[in-house]
Amino acid sequence: MNTAYLFPGQGAQTSGFLKRLPAHPAIVGALREAGGVLGLDVEAMDSAEALRSTVNVQLGLLIAGVAVTRMLELEGVSADAAAGLSVGAFGAAVACGALGFADALRLVKLRAEFMQNLFPGDFGMAAISGLDERRVASVLAQAAEGAAPQAFLANINAPTQIVIAGSDGALQIAMRIARESGARQVQRLAVSVPSHSPLLEAVSARLDAAAAEMEFSAPRIPYISNRRARAVRDAAGVREDLVLNVSNPVRWHDSVTLLNELGMRLFVEMPPGRVLTGLVQQNFPQVRAIAADDAHLQSILASYQSVMR
Repeated sequence: MNTAYLFPGQGAQTSGFLKRLPAHPAIVGALREAGGVLGLDVEAMDSAEALRSTVNVQLGLLIAGVAVTRMLELEGVSADAAAGLSVGAFGAAVACGALGFADALRLVKLRAEFMQNLFPGDFGMAAISGLDERRVASVLAQAAEGAAPQAFLANINAPTQIVIAGSDGALQIAMRIARESGARQVQRLAVSVPSHSPLLEAVSARLDAAAAEMEFSAPRIPYISNRRARAVRDAAGVREDLVLNVSNPVRWHDSVTLLNELGMRLFVEMPPGRVLTGLVQQNFPQVRAIAADDAHLQSILASYQSVMR
C-alpha cells in the first residue's frame, strides 16, 4: 500500500477554488454531473459572497475533491486508502466506492442545510495551538464552571493543534483561559457552526434517516473513520461514520498516524488548500505529501510513479 487521498473540511475554502481546477475532461464531467444532481450552477458556488453559505462551502469541497480523484484515476493513479476531515469524509467515501457521487451530494446538501438552519449565528469554532489534548480538556472544564455556557473538544488535528466548538460566549471564555494557560496561538475559525460537538446531535439524527434511504457498499479500499481513526471495511461502518461525525470529535492526527502505519508513502490532498499536507509534513517527515492545489498533474503523476517503484 502506497498512496492515500486526503479530503479537507470546512475552513479550507477560498474564493474561486472551483474555477481554479484544471480544465481536464474528468473534472469538467464531474462539475456537470454535480450541477445536474443539485439543479445548481456549480460555477457560481465559489464566489466570496456565495461562500458565506455553509451549504455552498460543503458542497464545493465535495465536488472539488471528487473531480480531482476522477482526473487522477483517468490518468492511472489508484489510491490505497482515503480519509476526509469532517465533511471531507464524504469525498473519501466516494473515492472508496462506498457511496455514489449523487447520493453524497444529496447527503452533504442536507447536512449543510440542517447545520445552517440549526445555528444561523452566535456559534462557531476556534483553534488552539501549543496545548495538548489533556490540557485543552482542562481548559474546557474550567470554562464550563459556574453558569458559563459550554465549549467542546472538536478536532485533534495534531498533538498540540486542537479545535474547540461552541457558542460565541463559551468560545470567548475558553480562548481566554487557553491563552492564560500558555497556548502559543488561539484564533477563531471561519466556521459559523459548532461542528463535531454534541450540539449537532439533531443533525446526526436527521442524516441517519436520510442515509437509510441510500445505498452504501463495502469500500474497495480502506476508509479511515473520523471518530475512531480506524480502517472501516464494511458499508454499515462507513454509513455510521458519515452520519455521526458531525456530532463527534474528529481524531485526525490518529487517522493520519494509522495511514502511516498502514504503509502509505504518498499523501495527496484534494483541493482546496494545503493544511492537511502541512500537518503530514510536520508530523511524518519521512513520507511525501502533495497538495493538489499547488501541484501540476504531471508532478502528482511523477510522485505516484516514484512510490510505486
